[in-house]
Amino acid sequence: MIKTAADLISAGEIRGKRVLVRSDLNVPMDLDGDGTITDDGRVRASLPTIKALTEAGARVVVCAHLGRPKGAPEARYSLAPVARRLEELLGQTVSFATDTVGESARSVVDGLADGQVALLENLRFNVGETSKDEAVRGAFADQLASLADAFVSDGFGVVHRKHASVYDVAQRLPHAMGGLVQAEVEVLKRLTESPERPFVVVLGGAKVADKLGVIESLLKIADTLLIGGGMSYTFLAAQGYEVGKSILDADRLDMVKGYLRAAKESGVEIVLPTDVVVAADFSADAEHAVVSVDQIPPDMEGMDIGPETSKVFAARIAGARTVFWNGPVGVFEIAAFAEGNMAVAQAVAAVTRTGALTVIGGGDSAAAVRQFGFTDDQFGHISTGGGASLEYVEGKSLPGLTVLED
Repeated sequence: MIKTAADLISAGEIRGKRVLVRSDLNVPMDLDGDGTITDDGRVRASLPTIKALTEAGARVVVCAHLGRPKGAPEARYSLAPVARRLEELLGQTVSFATDTVGESARSVVDGLADGQVALLENLRFNVGETSKDEAVRGAFADQLASLADAFVSDGFGVVHRKHASVYDVAQRLPHAMGGLVQAEVEVLKRLTESPERPFVVVLGGAKVADKLGVIESLLKIADTLLIGGGMSYTFLAAQGYEVGKSILDADRLDMVKGYLRAAKESGVEIVLPTDVVVAADFSADAEHAVVSVDQIPPDMEGMDIGPETSKVFAARIAGARTVFWNGPVGVFEIAAFAEGNMAVAQAVAAVTRTGALTVIGGGDSAAAVRQFGFTDDQFGHISTGGGASLEYVEGKSLPGLTVLED
């Protein structure tokens, strides 16, 4: 049994109390430019829980990370721009602490009145956040816990991490899961335990190695796997095709052959590209062409699924009642290689309108659909945690969830 933030609110337990909320504000930003947030989806996804707590009279202390700093402050990874965006979206002042558990954090938290919000600086500026040494991590968790009276876990994108702000703090404070985490878990349960059929999965991304466990799990519950992106070239190579300079997990070929055999034996359809867009190099002005998968030139690499494959993928999606899409099927950041992802996004949005459950598994897939101009409500659910959603589907125990169980 996991208590929810709604339970805390209905019990009247948080008015006037300091509530530490672990959100996922790890948004894509122009780190080499002016620090502009390029996709604020995760900030917007964090709003309902924060608003519910402030409206209930809590003094909300939000904590989160951004990027991968090495346990020390780095200006480019400051959460200051996120604080400004959070302030705009909430429509109220967000006090920003320039450290995580130091003098600024304590001053800001002490200054909060009922219903007000503060954001701490990037948690990963402190080595204790991600340390594998339990004593070091625990010491940082002690400091975080001292800032609050209760803890709400609302960063689904980090619940698969045994980090101080995710795992250890929950052991030190009365705890609950926020509405975002609750919604993510409910949707993923439907995917893995009772999917309406046909259940079609679109898998993309760079490498097979990143999705080994999830492929194995999906072969037991899905009806069709549409495989594109960089990982598809290892599948094609396993079938004997030459893939030129395309991404290839050569040491996974035998494993992939095993997946293909298992799929055939269990009646799961694996659909691979029949044509691809290839280019001489990874750039917007690179020479490129559409070729059949048996005609990939040795000096070129696959950048996108081709138009015929796009049609096949769209047709399979159109007949689905449940769709899970994790990982882009091409290099969507470059216009010449974005058509495959656009076709998949359009097909998923269309089948959503028919009442099918559609789930976009976070990360680059979510960034792609927003870049194309789709709104979140055109899909059933856009996960805020790509890695966490994959591990959930894979059946792994997620530390940030298990620690909340009472």
